[in-house]
Amino acid sequence: MFEGLNFSGVDYSLSGGFSAPSGLGFNASNITYDLNSGFGSTASLSGIDASAYAFTDPSAYKIGSFDYSIFSGLDTSSGFDWASIINAGSKFLTTAGDYASTGFNALQTGLNAAAPYLQLASSITAAGAQKTAAIYQQGLYEVQAIDTLRLAQIRTDQDQKYAAIQAGRKLLSAERQALNYTIQGNTLLRGMERTNAAVRARAAANGVVYNEGSAASVQLANVGATYRDVGMSNLNALTARILGFEDAGAMILASKEQAELTMSAAEAQASQMRLAGQFAVDSGGLLSNATLLQGGMNFAQTVKNPFTPG
Repeated sequence: MFEGLNFSGVDYSLSGGFSAPSGLGFNASNITYDLNSGFGSTASLSGIDASAYAFTDPSAYKIGSFDYSIFSGLDTSSGFDWASIINAGSKFLTTAGDYASTGFNALQTGLNAAAPYLQLASSITAAGAQKTAAIYQQGLYEVQAIDTLRLAQIRTDQDQKYAAIQAGRKLLSAERQALNYTIQGNTLLRGMERTNAAVRARAAANGVVYNEGSAASVQLANVGATYRDVGMSNLNALTARILGFEDAGAMILASKEQAELTMSAAEAQASQMRLAGQFAVDSGGLLSNATLLQGGMNFAQTVKNPFTPG
């Protein structure tokens, strides 16, 4: 708790620091401070000499003078001259602004001089990008064309394999049908043999010669009829085989023709894609040349001859 504070008569100068008559300072409980004599204490503590902690060198609190000679026209002999400080600061800011303006003008001049070259480089880059994009587009069309041909080839191969399987099945079916007709003819022959054997047995039982007369006529008639039927069975078997071969051959031929049509369509589509890719490259080249030509014309109009004085 402060008991008193007295600063009347205190002076301060840049060269001498603080100055004050004796007795000026402040009073607190058991602690005093005098601007001339420093800190003091009236505390009485057992075993402690408070006077040993009194600080009595006020010169340590004296602020020395500062050398302001770096500021032109600033007089520090009798304290701060705010007008001189403001004047020096204004000169400093003006000079700094001049340097900044000069640097910016130099930068702007350099950029203006480099602008035509940068624009030309940008045009060259844009032309290269257009060519690259056209080549990339052609590559995409080429990939699509290759995929189209590859898929068409796979499709035709599978169709031909399936047609071959179907033709094989058709041949097997025709062969089974021909075998059935052959079995039917063999059955007719066995029936004829049984019938003729019965005729001969009855003739022998009746005392008639089995190879003469009516017995022989019956047997001959039975043989003729049977072989006519067997002939029809053989003809049906041959017809089944022929038709089976024709059907199988038609399946194979149809699959080959379909494969040729599919491949022709795929090749036509691939050719169209390759043509579109070539058109993309040609148009990209034209656009690239136009961009490059425009950049060159702009460069010729804006560039300044570096060898021309001024």
